[in-house]
Formats: sequence, structure tokens, C-alpha cells
Amino acid sequence: MEIKVAIQGIQGSFHHQVARRYFSEAIGLVECVTFRDVVNSLKNNQSDKAIMAIENSIAGTILPNYALIDSNDLHIIGEYFLDIHMNLIAFPGQKIEDIKEVHSHPIALLQCANFFSQYPNIKLVESSDTAITAKRIQENQLKGIGALAGPVASEIYNLEIIADGIHTAKNNKTRFVVLKASNKEIPKELINKASIKFELDDTPGSLATVLNVLNNCKLNLTKIQSLPIIETPFTYAFFVDVVFEKYKHFEKAKRILEIMTTHFKVLGEYQQFKQ
Repeated sequence: MEIKVAIQGIQGSFHHQVARRYFSEAIGLVECVTFRDVVNSLKNNQSDKAIMAIENSIAGTILPNYALIDSNDLHIIGEYFLDIHMNLIAFPGQKIEDIKEVHSHPIALLQCANFFSQYPNIKLVESSDTAITAKRIQENQLKGIGALAGPVASEIYNLEIIADGIHTAKNNKTRFVVLKASNKEIPKELINKASIKFELDDTPGSLATVLNVLNNCKLNLTKIQSLPIIETPFTYAFFVDVVFEKYKHFEKAKRILEIMTTHFKVLGEYQQFKQ
């Protein structure tokens, strides 16, 4: 049975690339303009699961997406790390000297700024998605305009790669999470990673105490991210990822943290992605 997967962007985007790699079964793609639209598609049962970028090795954490997952009570059921490979693609039969404009997402343009500094005649234009210009070039057979996108975009829209791998930082990865409206996805014995959220009072050393609990329960901290609590100025919620060998170790930590912290919440329990 085909499952419906929501992504931000369209076919040929990096979100689409992750969806194709993560799901082995056939998927029906639900294209969304914004990440909030992705969330709404899950909540309104227009999609079964969703893919959402959560952090990049260069640009850092996408804080609004953490807030969307938390405030809408979504559940992380998996993750995927994608190597971001940027290509300059265009309608076939052109050289880079023929390109007058390149359109892409502002982050993608920033990641390839060094390459385009060699071509001051090319105008860089921001767009909402890495693949949307590729689609427009193909539909209208546009010449003189290039798109900055991943390898899937050139494949889907039958465009030619003019310059391959032009991103400045070659070790550029984005972490994506797989989301669902409910958290029952895989059996406990397969779970070895979890994402949690908690808040703390202003007791001195409270965060250090929590970190000690994680360590004593044999949990390895892989990420900690603070996010301001808007309703209470200068207070913060903490989003934490932990990995562990046995689920019972995580269960023990949960019991303790539920007592020690305020507003403790499990955002997801899943299998760690093997890079």
C-alpha cells in the first residue's frame, strides 16, 4: 500500500531525495510550500508521514522546526543524514558563459558563494526551493537561467549539469527527521535513540545535574539545543538527543527526569541513522 509522505518543496528537492532513500516502499509525495504546511498535512490526515530538515552541519539548527514539532505534538520516528551536493544545472546545450541568472534557495546560494565569485556577470536570485527553478526551466525550456540544486533535480527535469559539486564546504550534511502524528512505529528492542524536551527551574546547577543523570543511566548525549520560552523571558527549554544500547536504560532516565524537570516530554524514540 502506498504511503503519503509530506515534504517541504517539490520533486527534485533535497527533502524529496531523502524521502526516496528513506522509504523502501512506494510513496505518494505531498508537496508543501512551507514547513507549517507539512505539519498541517499530518494533523489533517492528508499525509501519513513527513520529512523535515532539522539541522545542517554548516548553517546549524533550524530552531523554528523544533518549535513546530513540539507545539504540534508530532513524533520523530526516524532520521536521515544527507550529504548536500550542489550542482549548477540548466537547459541542455549551454555553457556556463551562457548563464545570466542562477535561482535557488538563499542557503544554497550562500553555500556556493565562492564558486560564483568567479562569475560576477551571473546574477544570483533567491527562490523558495532548490528544485522549483529546475521545474520552471524544463516546463518553459528557458535558456540563460540556471538552477542550483541536488542531483535528483537534474534527473527528474532532464536538465544538464554545467558545474558539479560547487558547494564551498565539501563535508556538508543536513539531518532530516521523519515525523508522524503518533509515536508507535518500531518495537522497543530496536530503539536506540531518543529526542526529549524539558524545562528547568532556576536552581543553580540544575542542568549539570540532568546531564549527570543521563551519564549515570548510560545514555550518550549527541545534541543539546536551548530554545527561549516566549511566555517567560530569559527562561529556556532544552531539546536533547541521546543514544543508548538498551531501551531499559532510557526508561530509567525518563522516570528520573520526569521528577527532576518541568514539562518533560518525549519527542521521539527511533533507530539511530548509521552514517
